[in-house]
Amino acid sequence: MTDLHTSGAATGTGDRSRPRFALPALCATQITSWGIVYYAFPVLNPQITAATRWPAGATTAAFSAALLVSALAGIRVGSIIDRHGPRTLMTAGSVLGVLSILIVAAAPNLPVFAAGWILAGGAMAATFYQPAFAALTRWYAPSHVRALTIVTLAGGLASTVFAPATAALADHLSWRATYAVLALVLAVVTIPAHALALKGPWPGAPATLPHAGGGAGGIRRSRPFLMLACALTLSAFSVYAVVISLVPLLLERGFTTAEAAWALGLGGAGQTLGRTLYATLARRTGVTARTTTLIALGGITTAALALVPGPYALLAALAVAAGTVRGNLTLLQATAITDRWGPTHYGHLSGLLAAPATAASALAPFAGAALAPPLGGYPQLFTLLALVSAVAALIAAAGATSKR
Repeated sequence: MTDLHTSGAATGTGDRSRPRFALPALCATQITSWGIVYYAFPVLNPQITAATRWPAGATTAAFSAALLVSALAGIRVGSIIDRHGPRTLMTAGSVLGVLSILIVAAAPNLPVFAAGWILAGGAMAATFYQPAFAALTRWYAPSHVRALTIVTLAGGLASTVFAPATAALADHLSWRATYAVLALVLAVVTIPAHALALKGPWPGAPATLPHAGGGAGGIRRSRPFLMLACALTLSAFSVYAVVISLVPLLLERGFTTAEAAWALGLGGAGQTLGRTLYATLARRTGVTARTTTLIALGGITTAALALVPGPYALLAALAVAAGTVRGNLTLLQATAITDRWGPTHYGHLSGLLAAPATAASALAPFAGAALAPPLGGYPQLFTLLALVSAVAALIAAAGATSKR
């Protein structure tokens, strides 16, 4: 298969049309957008439910609805970026994000609170990774893997920056005032960054790779695309269920809340490490082997967490290993389209590919919590999730278009 990481034949115009500050601007907006629209909620939700008496399940469901809306809207977002570029859409998404957070902050009742989160789902679709990936893939080809790695490393800092910042604000302000301050930060950082730094000509669509006949319609209906989407969806379900369930797994095994939280945090550090390694991995492995191996490794680390009861240092090391795999899987999905079919319809096809995976990641926390009791506990849940990843790896191998 053509090596899209080194050959520019099918990858657009590169430096000639690349806005100078697009990459640093997208790094800043990914940190801020993820930090405020996504990571602030789990920090503030206990205060929200305590102050309003709204059920925690209902407020969490509203947030999950935002993720589902984001998955569906992302399909249309990708098509728009393919045709017109990211500037107008991502700027509008930033404005919508600010408005949605202000609605959440001012919500007098649960239905308005939920409506604010549904609007936030549209903002997520227009400002999170997928539109940034589409912009960088077109502008930075053939060096797009490096650009994608940089922006995901920045996005990985969102929780590091904004979780403690949100907690610090909440120590002195109500949850409503905290969200209002965060909305102001979101407006100041992301609206001008998207409006000014993404100015520049949008490169024309490059030629589709020879083996990717039938255009976007043919690709999205093809067996390889559908099986890849299925594999990544099952993998995302398993990975996100593991992230959410790691703390209760360790608590069930007798470790303290602080120890469980540190293990989760170390997993985040492993995720950052994994993203720094992906470019080297992409140069040295074929697309089929890389996809199958990374998904399988997700299952292996999950199985290890299910089977190893301790000591704590070993479980922490396994959390780091699982995070490293998870960081690679983020970039695996970001490059899945260009690796197989080229960047011609990247936005549209990437949106279609990401939609079921995003929906699965939204449902995974609820599914994991619901399945653990009837299965007999969290170790048994992790065993099931490891099997899900194994099935995903088999599907990825069976649906491969070709070998590199």
